[in-house]
Order: sequence, then C-alpha cells, then structure tokens
Amino acid sequence: MYMNVAYWHNTLIDFKDKKHPLFVGSCGTYHLFTRPKLPTHRPRGRLDFQLLYVASGKAHFYFNGTEEIVTAGHMVIYRPKEEQRYYYYGVDQPEVYWVHFTGNNVKNILRQYGIADSSHVIYTGTSLEYKRIFTQMIQELQMCKENYEELLVLLLRQIFILIRRHSASRPKAINSYLENEMERAAKHFHEHYNTAISIEDYAASRGMSASWFIRSFKEFTGSTPMQYILAIRMMNAQNLLETTEYNVTEIGNIVGYDNPLYFSRLFKKQNGVSPSEFRKKMRCF
Repeated sequence: MYMNVAYWHNTLIDFKDKKHPLFVGSCGTYHLFTRPKLPTHRPRGRLDFQLLYVASGKAHFYFNGTEEIVTAGHMVIYRPKEEQRYYYYGVDQPEVYWVHFTGNNVKNILRQYGIADSSHVIYTGTSLEYKRIFTQMIQELQMCKENYEELLVLLLRQIFILIRRHSASRPKAINSYLENEMERAAKHFHEHYNTAISIEDYAASRGMSASWFIRSFKEFTGSTPMQYILAIRMMNAQNLLETTEYNVTEIGNIVGYDNPLYFSRLFKKQNGVSPSEFRKKMRCF
C-alpha cells in the first residue's frame, strides 16, 4: 500500500475552525496494491468536512446503511457529524485522494460551486489536474512554507471550480441510455487502458457510430475517449514512478507503450517534466 498524508500542526484530531471562512486541516492519498482491505468507520463522523476523489479503481461507500460502489472519476463528500463508512479493497486497485476542511462559511461556499447540501457522490471525470492539485496540497501541508495555509484554501477552491465547470459542461438533460453507455465506456477504458483500444471498434460493438460516440463521450466526461485513456495511462505511470522501482521502459510497457521514447515524450508533454525528473522530484518530499 502507498500512503502519503499531511496534517495541520501534525495533529490527527479533527477540529472545527470558526475564524476562517474556509480552512484545510489535513489531506492525503491511499493506493492499495497488495493489502486486501482498508476499512474506515466513524459512526459519529468528524467535526469537519471531507472530500474524497477516486482517481482509479473503485471504493465502497455506505450512505444511510446502503452500499454504493464509487468508481474512478467521482468524488464523495461527507459533512460534519455524518457517519463515515467506506472500504478500499486491494483487488479493486483503488487510488483515492482526500482532504478535510472546515470554516465558518463552508456550506455557503459549497453551494456557490454547485455542491448541494444533500449530495454525496459527485461525478467529476478523471483528470490529471485533480491529482496534481491534491498532490500539491499534500506537499504544501508537509513543507509549511510561508503563507501555506492561504495557498491550501486557494487549491481547494480550485478543485471546487473544476467540479463546477465539469457540472456546467455536461448535457442538461442526459437520458439514462446515454448515461449508462458512457459509464460503461469509462469502465471499459479503466479496465483495458494499457491495451491497444480502437475507439471505432468499441463504438461499433455497442451499436454506435464512432463520431456520435466520441461526441457523446466528450459531452459526458469533458474529454474525448483518447484523451480520457491518456489521462488514465499517465496517472498510473505517475503512481508507478512514485511507488515502485520499475525503470521508465518497464513503466511505459505496463501502461501501454512499447516505445519508451514515445512514452517519455507524452509524459513530459502532460506533466512538464520527464518520467525520471518526476520520480526524482516526488522523492524529494
């Protein structure tokens, strides 16, 4: 299991902040590889809010006693004193990022970004940007450089803005057939991202034209099928660079690229640094 966490003043105790409109108390990430199960159960909840992002795999959440399997590309929000019960299973290969936050105006801030009081699961799409922001939050809270508390709030608001934009870009009246088909496609891409996927063949197998499928998938997720697959490959490559000793060529092969030079070029284009530079940078923290 890979774990990277950070806490304000290194305290594990949850708290309610009444001085600031919004305040970040802790954040982190878990990625299960071999550990069979990682359970969390807080019957009385916490004093703060929690936002979790499922970057890959899936996780099992319970709301009002009912299980809901949350797949990659979704966020889950818990509110103060609300029972928190969820499970990560190694077989699902979940990669989850989370942040705890509090403040005297959180409810209104969430409403401002279109997050309803009653919502628990939010479809956000799979994006490298979410992972980048969460990773930066973890680093800021670990390093505690000047004005880090203010920057943490800005980064959290950036996540809220991306959630709002994604919600606004989705079709206003999406029918159940389209939703089921696009979720099926996203699930297929997550399961087969490291193989040679033909978008035309996949669309044909579901009785759709390639052009209609690509257009509908972009409306639903905010990215084309190939952009979506690329994001999954790059996120998994980042995980392998952070948590394993595989070399760049091996990692390229694992995520679906036979040519290591092509993989490195794509990685640098997406992340701004080469795979080797990324690994070195991550291990400095």
